[in-house]
Amino acid sequence: MYRIAVIPGDGTGPEVVRESLKVLAAAGRKYNFKYETKDFDFSGERYLKTGKTVDEKDIEEIKKYSAIFLGAVGHPLVKPGILETEVLLKLRFSLDQYINLRPVKLYNDQFCPLKDKKPEDIDFVVVRENSEGLYKGMGEFKEEGTENEVAIQVSYNTRKGVERCIRYAFEYTRKRNKKKKLTLCGKTNVLTYAWDLWQRTFDEVAKEYPDITTDYAHVDATTMWFVKNPEWFDVIVTDNMFGDIITDLGAMIQGGMGIAAGGNINPQGVSMFEPIGGSAPKYTGKNVINPLAAICALGMMLENIGEDKAGKAVEEAVIKIVNTKLKSLAAGKMGYSTTEVGDLVVDNL
Repeated sequence: MYRIAVIPGDGTGPEVVRESLKVLAAAGRKYNFKYETKDFDFSGERYLKTGKTVDEKDIEEIKKYSAIFLGAVGHPLVKPGILETEVLLKLRFSLDQYINLRPVKLYNDQFCPLKDKKPEDIDFVVVRENSEGLYKGMGEFKEEGTENEVAIQVSYNTRKGVERCIRYAFEYTRKRNKKKKLTLCGKTNVLTYAWDLWQRTFDEVAKEYPDITTDYAHVDATTMWFVKNPEWFDVIVTDNMFGDIITDLGAMIQGGMGIAAGGNINPQGVSMFEPIGGSAPKYTGKNVINPLAAICALGMMLENIGEDKAGKAVEEAVIKIVNTKLKSLAAGKMGYSTTEVGDLVVDNL
């Protein structure tokens, strides 16, 4: 019996969650596993009414669950940064979800913006450190409001935090067992303190994995190679901010936000899975948003909790309808409604 904490969230979040739970029910029937869900209202609407987001009592309750499934966070009437910090980052940091895992996989070359690239060319994974770096929120203002004002934002990196992320990336590369190549993406030529630590740690851990080929690329060069030669990559490991940036570019070359899913992973604890496209408030309630990113996140969640066959079957069903049914991956252009796309996935399980 799995216990799934569900956070429908804001905007189109509840719509894509609804379709994903429909797929979860079908997978449970087919692969004979049982689960129960509970909704947690960490939405912008609740914040506007009560001023509440996520508190310590919520964190303690969620720790008892098998996994978290998130729809979206972001409300047009809530100042940017509040929900992101008080919901997303608070959950990630409090639950020590120190890995952000982002598969970048092209299912249908018709939806790829890159010329002459095929599904075999775009199939890599970004392992992003998820609990340190610039997103730690450390810094200060000096002489605020004056012409001499200084804003300091600290990139905080610990040996422990860097090493556990890098070690996870090596293990993941080995388990993935494709090109068995791990690329460190950083900025060693300019950010000499943080990236000296990353490079030294990467080189030391690499000695324990002689079966894994390693290389390094500056983050700016990485964005260039994503576009020109994405087939060069297998697994990429990087820090919090660089990972945030390059995974959005990865989403575009795999077909757009409508297909991009991610996981916030605590290998020893509770992990959280989500579509990465946000709440898309302009599409709310229109039944036109693409739910496949959320459904792919559901597949990732199933694999994470041990239901590998069900997780792979969900992905295979998505691949089939992307190749045989949809006119586009963009909201309102799929040729089907949100609900109908969810039904197609269920039918193809």
